Amino acid sequence: MFSTTLLSRPRPTARLTSPWILIILMMVCPAVILGQPGTASADALSVGTVPEGATPRAEGMLLVVNKGESTLSVVDPRRGEELARIPTGDAPHEVAVSPDGRWAMVANYGTGSEPGHTLTLVDLESLEAVRDIDLEEQTRPHGITWHPDGDRVVVTTEGNGTLTVVDVEAGRVVAAIPTDQRVSHEVALSPDGRRAFVANIGSGSVSVIDLDQETLVRIIPTGAGAEGIAITPDGGEVWVSNRADNTLSIIDTQSLEVTHSLPSADFPIRVVMDPTGSRAFVTNARSGELRVFDVTTRTEILALTIDTPVVDAGPQVLAFEGSSLPIGVMADPDGRHAYVAAASSDVVAVVDLEEGIIVRTIAVGREPDGLAWRPMQP
Repeated sequence: MFSTTLLSRPRPTARLTSPWILIILMMVCPAVILGQPGTASADALSVGTVPEGATPRAEGMLLVVNKGESTLSVVDPRRGEELARIPTGDAPHEVAVSPDGRWAMVANYGTGSEPGHTLTLVDLESLEAVRDIDLEEQTRPHGITWHPDGDRVVVTTEGNGTLTVVDVEAGRVVAAIPTDQRVSHEVALSPDGRRAFVANIGSGSVSVIDLDQETLVRIIPTGAGAEGIAITPDGGEVWVSNRADNTLSIIDTQSLEVTHSLPSADFPIRVVMDPTGSRAFVTNARSGELRVFDVTTRTEILALTIDTPVVDAGPQVLAFEGSSLPIGVMADPDGRHAYVAAASSDVVAVVDLEEGIIVRTIAVGREPDGLAWRPMQP
């Protein structure tokens, strides 16, 4: 694990504007809206503040990136309260938590006119952004995960068609591995950290990369608009959501072949495993639904419309008429609840998985997207 002695940086002023999205998304989704700057939610927490009486010592913390205002919300999921809203780089889309739970790393994707090229490191004890890491020529960082060694993060750099490996303590890029595909968007690592699986929207495929050798192993065709990707905890299967085909592809990680294809609802944009690997959670942006699948039987066990009210706060990065635009999703450690980022509603919906209903919404920032969980600390 890298040293906790890090260079601090001045806290940036939050940019409360809606980013423009990369125009290349139009080739897969003509419903993308290229908008003008909007405003933050009327009830937005002051950036960088912690409400009086709030405490991060909850059962865990839910992290939410707000791409429409360039912030990270830190939420106490038990009480349904936002503990802090922390400024990041421009238009963050994803966030990942270090194996020890101390740090979060945010991927700053950037706007249409200004591609992002930084990561923001956040101290989850002090709830402060402590460093920006410049990726230099590697641009549009998106899907991000920590390596199991805790010293590196692995991030897709869509602007270059590469998977970039960053030494966190040194604050520099140590490898940029070509995916040989278009719009490399999300990434999942094998449990031992030796292989990465990258979903490529523009090519409808998954690139398999050997991180030890820093080489491309294979390209696996899945379906049009391959975007969401997740690996089972045992490392045996990779699930991919193909948003333009409305399907899920299941890849055997030994044979590196697609073994099953399942139908999904409209525009499956993310797929995430629960902690046990028994269920796969799929958000469907156009139809506004959460679908849950039994991983063993490969059958759908829950279909729920995320019917949170749509906020009229100006143009968005992505929007579908009448949809709350569920994107980011994850289950809590005990598997009783799922959290769904409704980007067009500026909330996170809390779903009781036994009852199959939304039991609460949590107000966050403008256009919430990627989610991550920080376990309770001793």
